[in-house]
Formats: sequence, structure tokens, C-alpha cells
Amino acid sequence: MPIAIAVTSSDLVLPPPGGPVPEAAVLRPPEEQPLETAVTQAALLLDQCGHLVVLYPDSLPAAYVRRLHTVRSVLESDRVALLPVPLPPLAVGVLARQLRQLSVSDLSPGVLASAARLLTHYIYAGAQLSSVARCDRVDVSIGAHVSSLVPGTRFGVLVNPARRLLRTGPGETPDGPGFATRLTVARSRPRTGEDWVTDTLAPGWRVQGVQEILPLPADSRRWWGTPRAVEFAAAIPDPSVLYQLVTSVRREECHWCGLELIGDRCGFCSAPVPRADAAIGGGGATGATGDRSAHAHALGPPAAARAPGARHAAPATSGR
Repeated sequence: MPIAIAVTSSDLVLPPPGGPVPEAAVLRPPEEQPLETAVTQAALLLDQCGHLVVLYPDSLPAAYVRRLHTVRSVLESDRVALLPVPLPPLAVGVLARQLRQLSVSDLSPGVLASAARLLTHYIYAGAQLSSVARCDRVDVSIGAHVSSLVPGTRFGVLVNPARRLLRTGPGETPDGPGFATRLTVARSRPRTGEDWVTDTLAPGWRVQGVQEILPLPADSRRWWGTPRAVEFAAAIPDPSVLYQLVTSVRREECHWCGLELIGDRCGFCSAPVPRADAAIGGGGATGATGDRSAHAHALGPPAAARAPGARHAAPATSGR
């Protein structure tokens, strides 16, 4: 059985770009679901799938986060991973979809959970906004605030892997991914007329396709500070590339719970990899130098994200 992937809103369960993908479970907020029901739901998922990986935006309300931790505590289970993600809502859904794609592979639960942090570095997320007056996701200059008052002004905001604010227009695009991606777009209302995201950003980033999602995730309005947003996320769509990327990273054993992991922190118990071990690259089939390079992917932004000119370089080949 695939490892269970769960999200905190039904609008974060995105349709797959192609081919069958396991559905994600939806964990409801405390005001919509009694604690007993939430515990029963999580227990059933554990019985069916063995392990449960829960992704949620790090902006989730505190009461909702407490509910998730309460459910895990009541179950007294070390097989539930609670993973806050520093991405806007649509990008969290894209990341959850990638984990759903990988959940049917032979990756162990610990590796799959810790892969979420690695894959976050390979998602280019942002939005086109009609106003940045209430946007606190990037530094907004006085000039940009004033421009927000001019009818028809639009702004492009990139928040991952780097933060940037720009005025949108023909040919105006932020630096994009240096590897093959597919663009997922969500709108607050149906498209009318010219559109910067699909007409300028998508070809500028040379994406392999565009998937339109309606409506905009409910929490996106609060996240961006405006109800009028076109949110986008460019990410690797091919599960074989995702698998190669994850398996190219050196694996460790968690010194606390014993699960296999990648990177410097266990996704299930949150125990860090001891500093001495985290700094050492192993030998193995890829060689010492290549393995250190691959291991570093889980600890910080990939080299491809820092060199946008290297278009469509295969991200999973580092160290191979």
C-alpha cells in the first residue's frame, strides 16, 4: 500500500498532470470535525497505509496546528509526520502532489517525509497581484505602494526559491528554473483578455505545459493579502525525475527513531542528524565528491536554482 499523504484543505488536493496518482486525505480544522472523528480518521489511515505524512502551510492557524499535534499525541504513534511548509497554498498542493506520485515507489517512509524539504527548493512559487498594499511576503517599496493605487497596475511576486517583486508587462519575468517544469496556475476568477502568467511568464520559463486550477485555494486570499490574485507554481512533473532526485541524496539513519532519512532532520520525530554526520559525504557508487554535492541538496537551495541560465539541465543528475 502507498504511504498516506494528507493535507489540511480539499483545495490542496490537485489533479495529477498525467497518470493515476493516489488521492490525498483531507484533515479538517477543529471547528469542522470533533477530535474523536479526527483521531479515528488518522487511525484508519495508519491501519491502511502504515505511515501518514501530513503537509500544511506554515501559516496555518495555531488552533489547527494544535489539533494536528493532539491527534498524533492521542494515537501515541511515531508513524505520523507533521510537516509545516514555507510555501503559498497552491505550491503546498503541488508539493503534496509530488509526494503522492512518490508514495507508490519503493521509498521508505522516512525518506519520503524528509524529501518534502528537498523538493521545496525545486518549486518556483509566486503570484500576480493587483495590489501589494497588504502583501507582507516580500519587501514592498513606497513607490510600489503608490503604484498600487493606479488602476490597471499589476505586480509579479516570486517567493520561492528567492523573493522578488516586479511590475508585470511583456517580457518582464523573474529568473526561472534551470530545469524542466510544468506550471500550475490558480485564479480568483476566470481569465479574461491578456494574462501575464500564461502569456509571458510561462514561455519565459519554457515550461512544458500549463495546468489551470479553479478556484483559487481559499487560504490564498489571506496569504497574499488580496482576493484578486493569480497564483502559480512551477515544479518538476515527472515522477521518475523526482525519484532520481531523491535517491541521489545520501541516506542516513535517524539516531532517535531509527528511520531512514535524507537531509539533516527526520520528518517523523524532527530529530536533527548529528552535526559531524551531516557534514560528511560518503563514498558509494557516486563517489565522495558527487555524494557530498547530492547530500547538500537537502540542506539548501540547489545549484540549478542559483544558475537560471542553465535551462532544462536535469536536476537529478548532480553527483552522478
